[in-house]
Amino acid sequence: MWPLFALVLGLLVGSFLNVVIGRLPKGESILFPPSHCPQCGHRLGPLDLIPLLSYLFLRGRCRYCGKPIPLRYPLVEGLTGGLFLLAAFFYPPSLEAFLVFAFLAFLVALAFIDLDTYELPDGLTYGLLGLGLLFAYALAFPLPFPEALDGALMAAGGLGLVAGYGGLFLRRFREGKAEVPVGPHQVHMAALLGLLLGPGVGMALAFLSWALSARTKRPVVLPDRLTLPLLPLALFLTPFLGLSPLEALKGSLLAAGGLALAGGLYWAFRPLPEGEEEEEPVAMGYGDVKLLGALGAWLGAYSFLALFLGVFAGAFLGLLLRQRKLPFGPYLALGGVVAFFFGEALWRAYLAWLGL
Repeated sequence: MWPLFALVLGLLVGSFLNVVIGRLPKGESILFPPSHCPQCGHRLGPLDLIPLLSYLFLRGRCRYCGKPIPLRYPLVEGLTGGLFLLAAFFYPPSLEAFLVFAFLAFLVALAFIDLDTYELPDGLTYGLLGLGLLFAYALAFPLPFPEALDGALMAAGGLGLVAGYGGLFLRRFREGKAEVPVGPHQVHMAALLGLLLGPGVGMALAFLSWALSARTKRPVVLPDRLTLPLLPLALFLTPFLGLSPLEALKGSLLAAGGLALAGGLYWAFRPLPEGEEEEEPVAMGYGDVKLLGALGAWLGAYSFLALFLGVFAGAFLGLLLRQRKLPFGPYLALGGVVAFFFGEALWRAYLAWLGL
């Protein structure tokens, strides 16, 4: 009965996620008004809200206005039900199983919102991050707290640096505008200083740059044209400086991730006023950085496997569909699900393939 219960619960949660996906990006309440047809606004009755079955019985059309019901509705319900069913085969009835259900529900909502809007809401990304760290601290699930915290910071730091190098290449090595008081420049500074001086000192100096920028209302940062080229050079020179390359790299990612997640949280509460944002070439939005950081709290080091799988899936579909711009959130979510359930098996298979 447990798999059946998980499937039904997933279908019901998927129905609720459709409301979240449709309303959250618009700033609307997810509780009021009650569910209604997005075309004619008519309030839906109980028989209109049965997951999957209502769509089939109504033949994909609204009972009241006859207009087509978006295919996204049954797709979200079916996908969520299928994911909950998958989780039921890995976890018996327990608190841990319901925590995994919450993890999957967050990823489904984030993936479909990104598909619709090319944005990942801070409330969901930081909510997923906070739940992962909270459960790790209180229950040591899915990871012990130190591993979850390191995973979140390193994952966010790694993808933040990928975004930094991508943006530098797209700008043809021209210096980008530094945000005041905090932005990617501090992330790149933290990465370089964390590599050379350790994550604590790297973060402290980057936070000092943040404080000085806030005080002076001007960017007090090192230029990207200096920090980003110096970072791989410094990593190469670590053995000659008496440092462990792996420990130095870990310190760099931890420091960068701390600034990326803290800075993102700051801008979540202090958005830029309308008209102050300038369009600059970007390789990746920081919403993806926050999402991978959240995945790191649940997956630890396997978050980098999720990143690899997401990049591979995104590149494959991008080439197949001949699209140059794709939302990355759905592919990160897909990679996160695969890594969560099958990450260890994939890693062991890879090592076996290498003969290790």
